[in-house]
Amino acid sequence: MPRFAALPRLALLILALFLALGQPVLAQPEQEAPNLTAWNKLADQAEQILESGSANDVRLQTIRDEVVKWRERLKAGQSVNATRIATLKDQIAALGPAPAEGQTEPEEIAARRKELGEQLATLQAPGLQAVEAYGRADGIVAQIDQTLRARQTFALIRKTPSPLNPAHWGPAVAEAGHVASRIYAEARGRWDSTAVSSDRAERLVVAVVLLVALLLLSRGRRWVDSLPSRLSARASERSRAALVFGVSLGQIAIPMFGLILFASALVLSGLFDEGGLPLVMSLVGAGVSFFAGLWLARRLFPAPDTAVEPPLPMSEERRAKARFRATLLAAALALHQLFSRSILPLSGFHSQNDSDTVPQRLSEASAGVWHFLLVLFGAFCLLRLCNMLRGLRQPEPADTPDYRIRVVNFLAMMGRLVAVAAPALVAVGYVTAGNALLWSSVMTLALVGLLIILQDFIADLYALAKGGDRSARDALMPVLIGFALILLSLPVFALIWGARASDLAEAWTRAQQGFSLGGVRLSPMALLTFLIVFAIGYFLTNFVQGAFRSSILPKTKLDAGGQNAVTSMIGYVGVALAAVFAVTSAGIDLTSLAFVAGALSVGIGFGMQQVVSNFVSGIILLVERPIAVGDWIEVGGQQGIVKKMAVRATQIQTFDRTQVIVPNSNLITQPVTNWTRGSLAGRIIVPITVGVTADSRQVAALLREIAEDQPTVLVNPPPAVLLRSITPTGQNFELRAVLSDINGGASIVSEINHQILERFAAAGIVLPGSVRGAQDVYLHQAEGEAPAALSLAGPQDQQDRS
Repeated sequence: MPRFAALPRLALLILALFLALGQPVLAQPEQEAPNLTAWNKLADQAEQILESGSANDVRLQTIRDEVVKWRERLKAGQSVNATRIATLKDQIAALGPAPAEGQTEPEEIAARRKELGEQLATLQAPGLQAVEAYGRADGIVAQIDQTLRARQTFALIRKTPSPLNPAHWGPAVAEAGHVASRIYAEARGRWDSTAVSSDRAERLVVAVVLLVALLLLSRGRRWVDSLPSRLSARASERSRAALVFGVSLGQIAIPMFGLILFASALVLSGLFDEGGLPLVMSLVGAGVSFFAGLWLARRLFPAPDTAVEPPLPMSEERRAKARFRATLLAAALALHQLFSRSILPLSGFHSQNDSDTVPQRLSEASAGVWHFLLVLFGAFCLLRLCNMLRGLRQPEPADTPDYRIRVVNFLAMMGRLVAVAAPALVAVGYVTAGNALLWSSVMTLALVGLLIILQDFIADLYALAKGGDRSARDALMPVLIGFALILLSLPVFALIWGARASDLAEAWTRAQQGFSLGGVRLSPMALLTFLIVFAIGYFLTNFVQGAFRSSILPKTKLDAGGQNAVTSMIGYVGVALAAVFAVTSAGIDLTSLAFVAGALSVGIGFGMQQVVSNFVSGIILLVERPIAVGDWIEVGGQQGIVKKMAVRATQIQTFDRTQVIVPNSNLITQPVTNWTRGSLAGRIIVPITVGVTADSRQVAALLREIAEDQPTVLVNPPPAVLLRSITPTGQNFELRAVLSDINGGASIVSEINHQILERFAAAGIVLPGSVRGAQDVYLHQAEGEAPAALSLAGPQDQQDRS
């Protein structure tokens, strides 16, 4: 009982949440009307800037953010005076319908209707103005997005000087040297000035931070690299995989912390200003790319001594080569992150929006040369890695999911094409497009690898929660969570391939508005609300069913079948109520669904008439209860025990242990014999044939004694022996007896037959071959005596209800 003590409190909490979600939204404070004058001024300025086309991308994004804020205010302003408007509409409706053309109504009602109509128009005016302004804001946002996408497309397809032209190599080296010398001169000059002006305590702090950063970068990683293998030796088998994964994250965190400290020390030192500071700030992004890529390489292609289960089926030799090539690819991506945004233009998606750059970046011709070298290095590493991944095959036994092998093979094939296409694009002058194609492909490959690792980690956690059972890794729940991770990663894939955060926010806004289906507007939030409310209702229904089944119904006088019928009806009613609450909580108008239901009713009537018939029959069976679980019935030539009654069909277990599914409509429309309904008592009939010379009184007395000796044969009514007929072949008797439990009829008939053979033989009655049974039994007496015949029929064929 103690473990059930908290159930009522939990049930009340869930019920309160269920009712709260099922009620209409609580009354909110009345919205204030937005300042339309200020909005119109901003909208006019935004439209003028868009028409001129003079604003850069940063300025357009700033304007867009302001317009989006106003759009939210205008959307909220559409519900201004909503409560008062609803009240006025109810008052007008209470006056009755307006008179038709050519008809009149009493002057008092007409005057009141006019007064209320004027008040309604006055209250609706701010909301209507907000609706109009909202449409204008939506149009400005769409125009800005269209302009930004057009500029991004132009930047991608714009052709720049080819890096293969030798005339650009010398200036490229000279410009890079000029930038490096300028950063060095800036640092040298500020070092000399800081050494004189700064105090000793400040320099000591910078030195300590720099020393800690260097220790973390040089020594910290070695300690973290050896920690997973040391912990795995001490951890139990059930927790080893999850523990190793958690500790391995330190391979990213500790070096990144050291790198952040290093960059902070350089900033605090004051050595860099606008010349070198952008490069220092780029160290953090480059460090994330390198250390995260290194961690992915070690998790996807682990070494034998790391206690990490390989997520991909590869040999040790191929795994070591893939790990090295993935590390080189991470280094190439880090170099691109370090120099592209701060020094080199034409770096890929959104490169035209870079603001944290050195005062004078390289020219496009010189940047193309350096980009070509970086792209060549990255494409070479990508090609070598994809060559290692393209030959993956499903091992025997298959421990790796088949879809994972197919995805990796597909990405390897596409990666090889990208590794050839990206350098070719850069070589002919499409530097921005080549960078975008290559590095986005690399990050896509890394994100897919991260999803694979996270799916394995979730499976390990689930197995740990299930007690360390490794077979639990293949259960449904880890698969569903992995699928949810893939859905959640879709925005990240979009960002990798050029989408802006504002694009994703706008897509979410559009999705929240939903789409119309048969007059019903559906949105993600409405669907989520529907699922949550229905899940709560379904849980409460199961809880109530369990309470009735285990606590309430056993204390009533209902039999097992009646209890099953009550719990089933509670389930149907509970699920129906949960569906209604879920629909109303999601804001779906049930009157709109009536049109959809009317259209579907035709299809239901023709295509699903059998399903509907079985469903209705199941309800009738549960209400009238002509049969119940545990009854012995016969229907459609099938006999057996009712094991389960559902809405569509009833499950019967025959006497040879086979399961028969009988549609409920058959139990309503066809004759059904219920052998045990109301009482287990039943009658057996054993036909017997003896010779014409046998003493009929002696035979009847023996049969009566045999029946009375059986423990389940009732005394009232007593067993009866009938002489049914006399033929040239013998005398035909019937032994009839009523049993207290007909379920044991077959064994009783068998025992009676054994007793007949034994006692007739002892009484000197000869039993010749039977002319009615399928199998004859011959007993011989002394020579000269007349034979007597006995027919032993099958037990089930001779049983019926009394």
